[in-house]
Amino acid sequence: MKNKLMLSLCVVGAVTLSGCTTVADMAGADTASLNVAATQGFNKTVQEARGNNTLDTSSSTYKRIYSVFTRLKPYADQMNQTGTKFDWQLAVLKSDQVNAYVAPGGKVVFYTGIVNKLNLTDAEIAAVMGHEMIHALEEHAKNKIGAQALTDLALGIGLSYAGDSVGQLGAAAAQLGTQVGVGLPYSRSLESRADQGGLMLMAKAGYNPQAAITLWEKMNKLDGAGGSSFLSTHPSNSQRIDAMRKNLPAAQAVYNKR
Repeated sequence: MKNKLMLSLCVVGAVTLSGCTTVADMAGADTASLNVAATQGFNKTVQEARGNNTLDTSSSTYKRIYSVFTRLKPYADQMNQTGTKFDWQLAVLKSDQVNAYVAPGGKVVFYTGIVNKLNLTDAEIAAVMGHEMIHALEEHAKNKIGAQALTDLALGIGLSYAGDSVGQLGAAAAQLGTQVGVGLPYSRSLESRADQGGLMLMAKAGYNPQAAITLWEKMNKLDGAGGSSFLSTHPSNSQRIDAMRKNLPAAQAVYNKR
């Protein structure tokens, strides 16, 4: 029984990376549906922020973020291979949170804290913005939905093979196995892809990709040593820096040609 359980997890884990987008489509999370839902969520976020006076539309920080956003947009559109034109929109929220995120279809949310606490340059803002835009352009939200569906399938198959004999401890172990074996490494893979694509996007827009390195060096100082990423959806800061240094020459060549 144990062998069958582990086999079922491994088989599904092996097809996760190649089949997630198709699985998401089958689950009803197609590009158009996700973009509509994201737009609704984004509009609600903006409305609530406006209502509690946390929507920033005029500060110097907002103006810098918006300037980077508009400069990157045409190059992001050139990289769009989804078959759907994005309606890029930006919301800047007044908050000390060191964070930014993107929703499907190009809805970007920036917190002022990431700029102010890290004292980011415009090029470092572009590194964050480029990273988030790549998440949207490569439809990573859709991929993660597909990955989760496959993870759930793996767990269901494994537990059905094992039957009652797996017990409570066995079920918990199976859940942990699918999370660590399928879910979290896949999320870290998406983060790495966004880092790499973000380097190219910022370089095309005329921002020196070296700024992506200094961005994460600042993150390291804020967060500490970075620690282990074994049970994290994100690579450690040190891992990100090492990977970006390897990808930097290609992005630097694009930047130098401008």
